[in-house]
Amino acid sequence: MPLGTLDRTPPPFFRQGPSALTRLIVFASLSVFLMAADTRLGLTGPLRAFAAVILHPVERALLAPVRGALSAGLYVDGIAQAQARADQARAELTRQSERSVQADQLQQENARLRALLELRERLSLRARAAEVLYDAPDPYTRKIIIDRGSSHGILPGSPVVNEDGVLGQVTRVYPMTAEVTLAIDEDAAIPVHNLRTGQRGVVFGSPSSDSMELRFVAANADVQVGDLLQTSGLDGVYPPGLAVAKVSRLDRRTQSDFAKIMLQPMASPDHVRHVLVLEPIGLHQPARPGADEPSLPAHGKDGKEARERTGAASAAASAAASAASAPAPRRSP
Repeated sequence: MPLGTLDRTPPPFFRQGPSALTRLIVFASLSVFLMAADTRLGLTGPLRAFAAVILHPVERALLAPVRGALSAGLYVDGIAQAQARADQARAELTRQSERSVQADQLQQENARLRALLELRERLSLRARAAEVLYDAPDPYTRKIIIDRGSSHGILPGSPVVNEDGVLGQVTRVYPMTAEVTLAIDEDAAIPVHNLRTGQRGVVFGSPSSDSMELRFVAANADVQVGDLLQTSGLDGVYPPGLAVAKVSRLDRRTQSDFAKIMLQPMASPDHVRHVLVLEPIGLHQPARPGADEPSLPAHGKDGKEARERTGAASAAASAAASAASAPAPRRSP
């Protein structure tokens, strides 16, 4: 094709119109005019409202995934915070429960200590406070171990009491601890008198039932359920006037001439923690004129045997006096 026949005009897409500056001025003027008209006359308000109504469902549809993700995150965070608050509340409740239990225990212990202090003020003998460490491992005896020994001035044979009454007697002393034989032990014997009638007797331990027994009392003796028995002080160990036991059961219909009298100890050894260790009253008895005062060794095997013999003799003498003073039993035909 000859070159002269070629169409050298640009295609319609690339055809040159007005210059760029002209178009800028025109469109800028149009924009200013539209803005002024919209400000003065509000021409585009209905158009914008119509566009907003048409595009609102589209906006809600596009925002749904975002809002769902935010809601899921807030839900998970809320569950975690709720669990943390619940755990914190349970921990605080546990601490408050522990503090409540400790407060109750301290209040009870405070009441027992106050009672011990009042008892210590009433006693004329020297008393040393001690704490129960544990029960003796011997299954055939009833003994406890306290945290005071010979280095604290504890002597063998010393009576041990608490705010309720007599607990037992120190039978073995170590430098830092001591062994106490409880009054309910089968080898324990305490001379007592009936607070209501004044009748004397001897109380023996009965460990099988954690109780005690008043032996060698005539079947027709004046003894009633509920009578309170106190120490008589005849054994030279226990000071007089300490509560020992209360009559819980009385059986006069026995095969022998003596009644079977079961007692409930006033001082329960299962719930005791703080005790008072007294000095035996025999150590403070003045000597009679014209007679030598018998001395008991304070330590060693000989001292223990001497005290046991003295206690046994006093118990036997009290039992004999009780049996002799009681009226003869009446036998049924």
